[in-house]
Amino acid sequence: MKDAINFDEIDELGPQDYDATFTDITLGDVNRVEVAAVGAVHIDAHAEKGGDAEYVVDGSVQFAADFHCSRCLDPYPIANTSNFHVRFRPRPAASIEEDIEITEPEELDVEFYTERSIPLRDLALEQVQLSIPMKPLCEENCLGLCPQCGANRNREACRCGESAVDARWGGLAEIRDQLAKKREV
Repeated sequence: MKDAINFDEIDELGPQDYDATFTDITLGDVNRVEVAAVGAVHIDAHAEKGGDAEYVVDGSVQFAADFHCSRCLDPYPIANTSNFHVRFRPRPAASIEEDIEITEPEELDVEFYTERSIPLRDLALEQVQLSIPMKPLCEENCLGLCPQCGANRNREACRCGESAVDARWGGLAEIRDQLAKKREV
């Protein structure tokens, strides 16, 4: 099993195919609070020379994970397949220590390299990161937690009153009552 995309090998032998499964990716590697657990990550990739010192990698990453729902906080399983297209270009010499600004939409799939090999594990982990939604939901119509008592409204009825009013808004309630009396007159 090849564990890295080696640009020198592509220059010498032509396009290369890669296939690897990583079972050692941990929550610490993913480092996202939305993820409760992560399973094996599988990557299939095809790499070829794209131009002068540019390399193009197309492929897919499959993984299974448990995400925390953003509304009810319960973990739920997900299996995901993510296709990717990445162009690797040498990092410009003037920007070794600096971030490079993306100025054109077609540059969104460009990554810059200083080393002539890219670890497959790092590429797979990056694609997992990009596949995680900002606000994962167990269901589109998830009711979430009650803001008063914390009950999961998907599983149980809330024990709080429907019109729980914050005491700080009490002055506005008096104005509302006065306006209602004026309308009755």
